[in-house]
Amino acid sequence: MEASPGAERPFVNPYLAIIIGVVAVSFSAIFTKLAEAPPLVIAFYRLAFTVLLITPFALNRAGRRELKQTTGRELALAALAGLLLAAHFAVWISSLNYTTVASSTILVTMQPLFVVTGAYLFLKEGLTARALIGAGLALTGSVLIGINDFQMGGTALYGDLLAFSGALFVAGYVLIGRTLRARLPIATYTFVVFGTAAAALLLANLATSTPLYPYPQQTWAWFLALAVVPTILGHMVFNWSLRYVKAAVVSVSILGEPVGATTLAYFIFGEVPGLLQLAGGAVIATGLYVFITSVAGPRTVPAPAGARRT
Repeated sequence: MEASPGAERPFVNPYLAIIIGVVAVSFSAIFTKLAEAPPLVIAFYRLAFTVLLITPFALNRAGRRELKQTTGRELALAALAGLLLAAHFAVWISSLNYTTVASSTILVTMQPLFVVTGAYLFLKEGLTARALIGAGLALTGSVLIGINDFQMGGTALYGDLLAFSGALFVAGYVLIGRTLRARLPIATYTFVVFGTAAAALLLANLATSTPLYPYPQQTWAWFLALAVVPTILGHMVFNWSLRYVKAAVVSVSILGEPVGATTLAYFIFGEVPGLLQLAGGAVIATGLYVFITSVAGPRTVPAPAGARRT
């Protein structure tokens, strides 16, 4: 019988992996803005290309064996995570058509509020006072980055509401991932999650009669870039890390995304950050340092005896 996941050590420091993931997802809003296609189409091709790229790893001999060993309950939960991820991408990408990169990114990254609460209630993952202070600082910095862009009316408010709903959906996705990654290998888990999300978004496009083609050649390159950088190097890395660290660690660390996205938006779109945004970046960096140093040390979720190794 294979070793329990609890006995496995990560081959890469999960905190380093999370940093790489944060840098990668910072490109998400940028590539999305550059793609000349409807939001649902962008979301679908982002996931569809991702599934194509990871299929050789998920369906090799070992991957097929792992899929056969996956229980119906595990598959159902992974599929639910996929539906939540599809909803997250659909509403968040749509929000970028109505509000700025800064506002959209800050609101969607409010998800730690829901992840920390859910992890405490359902996964019994508590945090120290110092960790909560760090998380609070990071959230405060995120608010400072986006506060100048909040508008209480018009299309900006609609975009802000879409982005905030995206935070709710992604929180559920992270919590399910924290639970299932104790038992499922990363290739198996992400294949089911991303595959379900892609299928759901395909149906959404068909239901709304949104054309899946043609689009400019450059836009197809942005679709592929979205799959490789923020999805595989971002979301997939976060899912891998959930095997070793608390859900709150991944969730709060993602608060670094507004800093990266705002910086990239300045160079690419000319969206000049104000003093509050610069101050917010400094506060986020401080909060993340306080938070991560207070929870340092890889952890694993206890898994049932005989659980499969990831």
